[in-house]
Amino acid sequence: MKLDAKKTQAVKTQATQFEGDPVGAYKAGHFDLALAQWRVRGEGDDPEATAWIGSCYANGDGVDVDNVQAFEWYRRSAELGHVPAQANLGAFYFMGRGVAKDAAEAVRWLALAAEADDQNGMFNLAHLYAQGTGVAQDLARSATLYRRASELGHYPSQSRLGYMYAHGEGVAKDRVEAYLWLTLAAQHGIGTALNELEGVVREMSGEEKARGAGLFEQWRFKTRSAAGPTALYPLPS
Repeated sequence: MKLDAKKTQAVKTQATQFEGDPVGAYKAGHFDLALAQWRVRGEGDDPEATAWIGSCYANGDGVDVDNVQAFEWYRRSAELGHVPAQANLGAFYFMGRGVAKDAAEAVRWLALAAEADDQNGMFNLAHLYAQGTGVAQDLARSATLYRRASELGHYPSQSRLGYMYAHGEGVAKDRVEAYLWLTLAAQHGIGTALNELEGVVREMSGEEKARGAGLFEQWRFKTRSAAGPTALYPLPS
């Protein structure tokens, strides 16, 4: 009985500690406390709360994974203008996760997110343009999207952009640009970037290496990573 009383007191203490701070509760691993607060806000059509609820259902945080519920909460948040939710909704439409596959809807929602500079939205939309899925294939458009996301610090986009510069896909072949973006991606553990970088470096002249190193020094402190309740990197690189 004493043990039960201690547990009850601990729960009350946690509830008080994270009252009004669902993100803090979530980061501390108290998913039930976070969800309880987000559900109250979500019923009032709070776009941030509805996005987080969708993320919890997508990832199984505090609830069983439920793709249909995740889709519905993301859809609700996306329609309220929440940009990361729009990116995730596009991903769900592309994968047929919780909804029938619909490439056109995937493009529509990813484009909305990309216009607002959402890094995942740009990355996934770039992939669709590169593959010609839901849109006409357009490697130049794909490269432009990868570059925008790369400049915001999206490491997978940096890897893809570096690859495109290395092979002249959608952009003029440029070993210096390839070196820059592949190096930025490789320093954050993108293995494919490191493998590609080794081949690029073998072909570079001393002057190109010096220019590439100079660009890297200029860019490595400018980029930043994405943050927020974005659940997925759903498409193959």
